[in-house]
Amino acid sequence: MVEDDPHAKIYPTPHHVAGKDEVYVGRIREDLSSSHGLMIWLVSDNLRKGAALNAVQIAERALEMGVL
Repeated sequence: MVEDDPHAKIYPTPHHVAGKDEVYVGRIREDLSSSHGLMIWLVSDNLRKGAALNAVQIAERALEMGVL
């Protein structure tokens, strides 16, 4: 999910994404230290996305592949 409106000061915050599965992106801008670089701000609920949801997604994929 992209939330990026610098003029309105809209970008994702940890409080905003708590309890959600999606990874949010904001503050997208050119990286001045690299000619091909990009700087972004990523926010997610790490307990949901990093642990619980990831385990569910792995199990679903294993079922699709017939290994479970």
